[in-house]
Amino acid sequence: MMEFSFVNPTKIIFGQGQIATIQQEIPSSAKVMIIYGGGSIKQNGIYQQVVDALSEHQVVEFSGIEPNPSYETAMRAVAQIKEHNIDYLLAVGGGSVIDGTKFIAAAAKFDGKPWDILAKAAEVTDALPIGVVLTLPATGSESNSYSVVSKLDSNDKLPFFSEKVQPKFAVLDAQVTKTLPERQLANGIVDAFVHVMEQYLTFDHGAKVQDRFAEGLLHTLIEEGPRVFAEPDNMEVRENLMWSATMALNGLIGAGVPQDWSTHMLGHEITALYGLDHAQTLAIVLPRMMHAMRQQKEAKLLQYAERIWGISEQDNNIAIDLAIEKTVAFFHSVNMPTRFSDYQLGEEIVDAIVEQLERHGMVALGENQQVTLDISREVLKASL
Repeated sequence: MMEFSFVNPTKIIFGQGQIATIQQEIPSSAKVMIIYGGGSIKQNGIYQQVVDALSEHQVVEFSGIEPNPSYETAMRAVAQIKEHNIDYLLAVGGGSVIDGTKFIAAAAKFDGKPWDILAKAAEVTDALPIGVVLTLPATGSESNSYSVVSKLDSNDKLPFFSEKVQPKFAVLDAQVTKTLPERQLANGIVDAFVHVMEQYLTFDHGAKVQDRFAEGLLHTLIEEGPRVFAEPDNMEVRENLMWSATMALNGLIGAGVPQDWSTHMLGHEITALYGLDHAQTLAIVLPRMMHAMRQQKEAKLLQYAERIWGISEQDNNIAIDLAIEKTVAFFHSVNMPTRFSDYQLGEEIVDAIVEQLERHGMVALGENQQVTLDISREVLKASL
């Protein structure tokens, strides 16, 4: 196991009816900006719960955070923050709203050009405090320090990390997911699944605790994912999915282990160029990445095959093929397509995506930097 330091200071407030507790979590003297997306929270009752909870606070609203949060929209929020002297941010939404809020929190305090946080990995030395009311379990952004933001005028989608934007608290009430469209539910399940895989499917590192935690999350997502569509009123299913998505990327299973993230890097470029949902890109890329890197990942692929899918085939190649097929079948079981052709995209996209990878320096990806541009091209062609 690798050396590591693990701290996760985000307070998780889990359970039905817990949105009301944000009143105690945000200082009464704070001037709060509520940040949300397209306004669905006003139709499903979440907005009113938040407003009621903050009835004794000074509140300003900012709406319009996109499914892939943009730098341009974030900077409009920053202007309002400075105009109204906002000193606390409350993200009400899924991963995109939370990611956008993290960048807004950093940009509002940044001395310089905020785009440098993303484009030049400029250090974030201060940020506004953030609270979260989670509406879509998927990214785990509610309890980590990562964010991904897009720049519309240049087709850039770039990540940043700073402990300064770690949310202070996150309310997880699975009841709010009952009004989500099936597409968003599927996105959340696939996103959480691939988050686990990017930290699990690397090479043997002797971290048995992290492996078993990761396998438990994979089993839960595989078992409960299809059930949320078959049993939409089953709150136990929804709660297990919500907690799995949070645990998938709160730092626990990634502590002391090598991590991959090549599938995510390709996925970011696909979204930036062609607008596919983040999880849609992951479901396309992951199976072909597993195939392309099967020799380098053979030991963990066989472990995955046996422990997750019960495959005990003595021929290693057959076992790995079956595990990949099972992975694809799982994505299909939660109504997630797995090829570019499902979105009417053809071979013309391959060169464009590879060019984007090269422009962003994504030329040696994966846990051992073995995913070259040639392998990325191979993966993309196999995904058509």
